[in-house]
Amino acid sequence: MMRHPFDLSLYLVTDPKLCGSRDFFETVAAAVEGGVTLVQLRDPDAGTRELVAIARRLKALLQPTGVPLIVNDRIDVALAAEADGVHLGQSDMDGADARRLIGEERILGISVGNASEHEASRDALAGADYIGVGPVYTTATKPNAGAAIGLKGLAAVTRAVGLRSVAIGGIGTANAAECIAAGAEGVAVVSAIMGADDPQAAARTLLEHIRTAKDTQ
Repeated sequence: MMRHPFDLSLYLVTDPKLCGSRDFFETVAAAVEGGVTLVQLRDPDAGTRELVAIARRLKALLQPTGVPLIVNDRIDVALAAEADGVHLGQSDMDGADARRLIGEERILGISVGNASEHEASRDALAGADYIGVGPVYTTATKPNAGAAIGLKGLAAVTRAVGLRSVAIGGIGTANAAECIAAGAEGVAVVSAIMGADDPQAAARTLLEHIRTAKDTQ
């Protein structure tokens, strides 16, 4: 069975707290209209039933656009909602086991924080389609994300792992291009879009920076 094609260029990680008074689903829809290429549902505060309901609604919202839906951490939720994939952290199930559960057609991403974490978890990456690398910069969005690895760390991990990679952590319009130049295929953002006054415009501007950086490589 063929795996879903996907574009890592502008990877939106959701955070409903950053929407303020704005509707969560309208925020995601606006971001996709602006050019987001992949959406990851991340809501650690939601219970399982609520998370499945959110995932199903997001899947229905995204399906006509062709933008894949990835569920953070929860393979059970991804399967229940028929999402396009799942993203796992280093302490979650290893890649080979996750692949057996989600099948060959779904997308599998795994976080790699730094070079030493990669060395300690080579087996966990089995079956992965891409890695999320970071935090590249200090971020307040995920307090337990670990120390920032910088652009040199991003470049080192991307070279060492040899999988498609998306940079994450403290990324916005000011530094998206340098992440691409360091070897990432795309950037993952949270507050730069979810917390923006105009999510559609924020996504459009970010994508322009990313495409320009790719064109100059």
